[in-house]
Amino acid sequence: MKAIVQERYGSPDILEFRDVPTPTPGPGEVLVKVAAASLNARDWHVLRGDPYLSRLTFGLRRPKQPILGTDFAGVVVAGDGFEPGEEVYGEHDGAFAEYVVAPAKVVDRKPANLTFEQAAALPLAANTALQGLKDVDKGRSVLINGASGGVGTFAVQIAKARGARVTAVCSTRNVEMVAGLGADRVVDYRKEDFAATGERHDLVFDLVGNRSLRDLRRVLAPGGTLLISGGGVYEGGSLLGPIGLVLRSQLVKPLIRDEVVLLNAKPSRANLAALRGLAEAGDLTPVVDRTYPLAEAADAMRYLEGEHARAKVVLTVHAAP
Repeated sequence: MKAIVQERYGSPDILEFRDVPTPTPGPGEVLVKVAAASLNARDWHVLRGDPYLSRLTFGLRRPKQPILGTDFAGVVVAGDGFEPGEEVYGEHDGAFAEYVVAPAKVVDRKPANLTFEQAAALPLAANTALQGLKDVDKGRSVLINGASGGVGTFAVQIAKARGARVTAVCSTRNVEMVAGLGADRVVDYRKEDFAATGERHDLVFDLVGNRSLRDLRRVLAPGGTLLISGGGVYEGGSLLGPIGLVLRSQLVKPLIRDEVVLLNAKPSRANLAALRGLAEAGDLTPVVDRTYPLAEAADAMRYLEGEHARAKVVLTVHAAP
């Protein structure tokens, strides 16, 4: 099969589109013929090995998993828990390929009302938003910093589906799109500093990692929660990157009254089923910025890490049945 392979850390130029053995499912696994796969910020972190501290997880000298990508949608070929021909989606390493093997527990039926490209856009990003907002109640005030990104566009929709009042922070060119997702108020960070408005929120969901811990806490209501998840952009290599904010938040956590939560969203079939329910109910619609054929994954990565992308970028693989 064809796949996108990286043998070392570096720029998108190191990515190779070449033949590799087609994987074989073992017990508890499913083999999926991939129709589409989506890019996440995680993918450029893995590609670059950036920040350097992340290599403790990804692999010290080279990636442990040579095939890039995690999010996929496609058709079952064989495996446990599904019938051949079933349309599914899921999250597992090695998704930028014509076929992927994944544990059946991280695969679920594709939302019936979504295309394969839309379904592939969901897993990692939408699950992160879902887990971050699981305790949000009706009438609560939520601020989302990074509302036009992959996680952010889903967070706006999920927060609104839960009845929250949503303030979304994004750049000028994305204001209209984010407002269209249902945000009650959109802050254009090029024109207004959300940390200086005097507004307070029950939950601040930071998806960028570009503001100080002090700024983020400044917009929290008494008893509020600061939720931190990933972020960062490539700036030529760093030791900590967005992990620096995470570490600082954990150091001061025992000294402050605010609740600071580091989000670690794990994939599961139950979470995918919940996202399918939201999608089929019309409460969650993926925004796909651009699609590229699998062979042009390097170009897709350049577009993603250059901060030009809004919402999701998707690779098309096999034609939909």
